[in-house]
Amino acid sequence: MQQLVTLFKKQTGKSNPSIVPLPSSGSNRRYYRLMSDDVSLIGVYGQSQEENFAFVELAKHFYSRKLNVPKVVSTSKDMYYYLQEDLGDNVLFDAIKAGRNTGVFSHEEIELLHKTIGMLADFQVEGAKDLNFEVCYPQPEFNERSVYWDLNYFKYNFLKTTGMEFQEDLLENDFEQLTQKLLEDKTNTFLYRDFQSRNVMLVDGDPYFIDFQGGRKGPVYYDVASFLWQAKANFPEDLRNELIGTYITSLQKHYPVDKKEFIKQLRHFVLFRTLQVLGAYGFRGYFEKKPHFLQSIPFALNNLRDILESGFPEYPYMCEVMKKMVNLQQFADSRKDELEVRVVSFAYKKGIPDDPSGNGGGYVFDCRAINNPGKFERFNNVTGLDELVIDFLEEDGEMGVYLESIYKLVDSHVKRYMDRNFTNLMVAFGCTGGQHRSVYAAQRMAEHISKKFGIKVSLIHREQNLEQEFRKKRSQIL
Repeated sequence: MQQLVTLFKKQTGKSNPSIVPLPSSGSNRRYYRLMSDDVSLIGVYGQSQEENFAFVELAKHFYSRKLNVPKVVSTSKDMYYYLQEDLGDNVLFDAIKAGRNTGVFSHEEIELLHKTIGMLADFQVEGAKDLNFEVCYPQPEFNERSVYWDLNYFKYNFLKTTGMEFQEDLLENDFEQLTQKLLEDKTNTFLYRDFQSRNVMLVDGDPYFIDFQGGRKGPVYYDVASFLWQAKANFPEDLRNELIGTYITSLQKHYPVDKKEFIKQLRHFVLFRTLQVLGAYGFRGYFEKKPHFLQSIPFALNNLRDILESGFPEYPYMCEVMKKMVNLQQFADSRKDELEVRVVSFAYKKGIPDDPSGNGGGYVFDCRAINNPGKFERFNNVTGLDELVIDFLEEDGEMGVYLESIYKLVDSHVKRYMDRNFTNLMVAFGCTGGQHRSVYAAQRMAEHISKKFGIKVSLIHREQNLEQEFRKKRSQIL
């Protein structure tokens, strides 16, 4: 600690600063806020001289390229200690907490995410210009050895801890295939490696990047996978796809990008990054006994389940093993139960519909305040599914405003039910006769939930004796 105080005095001319320990991350580095009068700096102690040197040199280079990183202002001769600019305490991970918890992100949260991932492309390309990759630690480049380190990290620190039997030679064959696929692209770009919302600070609303000491030369896909499939990010599929689009647009400022080919290659990095994360969680949680990482394992397993649904024919045995692994009894608590939403239209004069699941929960929305097509004779023999009624309700405008407010409420509820592994939710719309307004509203709600969440939705127009089922969709990238 005295070394940081000495550096602080040498840098600022101020003695006896107050020292406040800051929360540590998954690494062995320790962070402190040193303050005296109106001067505040972040002091860092790291046990690895090589890793510290990598961060300091990378930070100096990125700062010289006018990229948003903290300025390193002083280092000790032995490279165990250094001081850097204090960027404050506003972390992107915390700024999007409401969205992460509900799966429904606000306009402000979405703007921050788009800004961040757009800047990532600039960081990867601009940061690599004139960079001496030899300063990177432990490898200057993402290569075959890097890939095998991470795959074996997963195999020994997570897969083998499950006690599951598997044929190691067959698994290694698929590991070789995956390695070759990951190394297909050779670009002069910076691979951040641990690009996640915890490593993005917000300064006056602008993203600043930290903790890039593990970076090296490598393909851009890895960081996109790290950010968008972060275990606790909880991004809905449509938002994730929007962010991929923003990233590609930003990358295209620097060189041509074939969007379809980018998406195809990204899938393999999503799989690889998820395995690497499970290896890290296994090591930090099972061996280092850090509960934060154990708590993250269910989120990563759910990511892996979703990824495996779309299939990887290139790696048949590995996928077979992974599917068995995620369905082990010991991971039963992490398994997502399938939520089914039942959407019903009804007539109030015949009573509110019962909930057949027995849970007795959900919503009942009254459509009777909406302008009623039923008061006009020309609508007597049509329903809210017919074009004549649809045009009437949509041109009037009331129904659109009404549904938009309900979508927000129901979206939040659906996401919480999914997070908590609930299996049933009912949403009912009632009007006078159960023919026009309620039918239109229920149909739109069922379509909305199916499109947004990809889960099973059962639609019942009770008074019309009509039923429709929207099946669960496989999770896909774009």
